[in-house]
Amino acid sequence: MKSIKMWTRRIMMSLLFIGAFLTTFETISGVKADELTKWVIKQYNQRENSQQAVAKNINHANQGQTMEKSIDLSKYPKKTVVATGYTAGYESTGKHPGHPEYGITYSGVKVKRDHFSTIAADLNVFPIGTILYVPGYGYGVVADKGAAIKGNRLDLYYETVEDVYNQWGKKKVDVYLVKKGNGTLTEEELKKLNENKTMEVFRQR
Repeated sequence: MKSIKMWTRRIMMSLLFIGAFLTTFETISGVKADELTKWVIKQYNQRENSQQAVAKNINHANQGQTMEKSIDLSKYPKKTVVATGYTAGYESTGKHPGHPEYGITYSGVKVKRDHFSTIAADLNVFPIGTILYVPGYGYGVVADKGAAIKGNRLDLYYETVEDVYNQWGKKKVDVYLVKKGNGTLTEEELKKLNENKTMEVFRQR
């Protein structure tokens, strides 16, 4: 009982001290206590979001490095391309959520970021269904095309604009031709590629 009273007294003293501090701060600075509280919460949330973004980027980078170490890329033909990133959003496709073709690629499959992600290419260079390995990104399956994607250019799918800028941007990179496509790609084929159990260790988070 004596211990409870002691802790109750300490808590009350702490609350009184905080109240006195906020009152004094408001009097001196002219900044209201609730505004100060909101500012502190905002700074905390920004710090948390920043830490989460850094952790996410490190995670993606580590996944790419681990995957590349496990693959013998020397057995695949190599081609140098300029690769950019895109999303399903208006900034990349001119379509908003709710549009009947939102998130649907030229091949008919939905955009996807996974073990095998959907990417866009010049179909005269890389036909629909072509599987490429892109260092730093992972496996990409050609499922789409774009007006600006001509010649040795690729557009890599990401879920958000932030991911495009934070994880890729625009790069000149050597890509590896794992399998040339036959001009078609179905949801079932893409699903089978991503359900390959040997790839589970590299799953994108």
